[in-house]
Amino acid sequence: MGHQTKWEYLRAIYERYRQAGHRVKHVILNEFCLNTGYHRKYAIRLLHGPPPGKQPVGRARRRALRYGQETLSILTAVWEAAGYPWSVRLKALLPIWMPWMRKRFRLSAATERQLLSISPRQIDRRLRAKKTQRKRRIYGRTKPGHLLKHHIPVKTDSWEVTSPGFTEVDLVSHSGNSGAGEFAHTLNVTDIHTTWTESRAVLGRGQATIEGALQEVEKALPFRLLGVDSDNGSEFINWHLQAWCQRKGIQLTRGRPYKKDDNAHVEQKNWTHVRKLLGWDRYDSLAAVEALNDLYRHELRLWLNLFLPSVKLVKKVRVGSKLRRVYDTPQTPLQRVASSPQAHAARVAELQSLRESLNPFALAKAIDQKLEHIYELANRRLSPKVPQELPATERTKSSQPNGGGKDAPWKSRKTDFSPPLGNPAKDAGFPLSHRRNNNSLKVTFQMARRPTPRLHS
Repeated sequence: MGHQTKWEYLRAIYERYRQAGHRVKHVILNEFCLNTGYHRKYAIRLLHGPPPGKQPVGRARRRALRYGQETLSILTAVWEAAGYPWSVRLKALLPIWMPWMRKRFRLSAATERQLLSISPRQIDRRLRAKKTQRKRRIYGRTKPGHLLKHHIPVKTDSWEVTSPGFTEVDLVSHSGNSGAGEFAHTLNVTDIHTTWTESRAVLGRGQATIEGALQEVEKALPFRLLGVDSDNGSEFINWHLQAWCQRKGIQLTRGRPYKKDDNAHVEQKNWTHVRKLLGWDRYDSLAAVEALNDLYRHELRLWLNLFLPSVKLVKKVRVGSKLRRVYDTPQTPLQRVASSPQAHAARVAELQSLRESLNPFALAKAIDQKLEHIYELANRRLSPKVPQELPATERTKSSQPNGGGKDAPWKSRKTDFSPPLGNPAKDAGFPLSHRRNNNSLKVTFQMARRPTPRLHS
């Protein structure tokens, strides 16, 4: 029996109950309790109360307003100035801010007492309308991609692939000393099976920009793109990239947050293919991005993928307390692609023919020339500064052993250290692109060394 039915039943028996005798009232009361399930005392109050449906509607009791408009306006101003904290935090900071509030708002004693005595729950009630008005501006429209993130599986196991197409992707920032504003990034795409690497420069890391760069990389690959594994950055974990991968039939996976080893292949290429060349300078202009892409699309990709062999880890053997790593025969990425039946035969033949017509030394010289042009486009004001070398007399004086400990004559001393931050390729003598001391000869191969050995050479 519903509430409305019970109320109609009460209205039907109310007058009969009031006019009946004692024994009949007892029978009616028993039936009313049995049919409605009401407690006997509650049923007696209903039957002895005012007629159902005719009781006057009482006025709701309202507590008098305790906090005036002045108090609420000051509370709102403090809430906005503090960055919209929630009520408990706002209640806690009111006593701390009170000395400055007295000077700014010229508080009266009564207003100060109200501000210090208001409860967090009352603050929530009083600021509810203000929060509704400012909600979109405070919290924004874009929500974190937690739901999308859970739709993309995590890839943590080792890559046991026997065909090209499964890649790892990452962004290398060229922000210099400042992460403010928009600056260039290098999108690095590394194939796991063949070690083929493609790079593209983009300005900013917008979702549509990254998708466009990936489309260009897909067209440049000599095999079909089958999988993309990335970190958890919003430039990759977004609806644009997921929809593009679904249309292309590409598997989209991600690594665990803050676990760079999950993307170890592309992290290695970030250093050898990007950072060694460009260092940590800031590039934030369209001209710099175009110059980088001119290098990435032509000489650099051909030089790295067609002429530089690399090794791949085959297995690890435990020998006592040591771990011995066994590598395969060094091969260039093109050789690995050519030996794979899944590669595009026409494109592989075109690359092999192109390889025969190219000169790696001429490529190296062209890369150096383009790098010099790129270095000139760096934002020097926001790039790391390279410390000046000490004069020869100071170096000789500081290198003389004196005393014991680290300066003891029988202990070997380090004559060189890792290169300082800045542009390692141009100023610090990085192995992929640097000059000799007489500025006469440029070297652009990985195993090159300066006359004085360096730890990171």
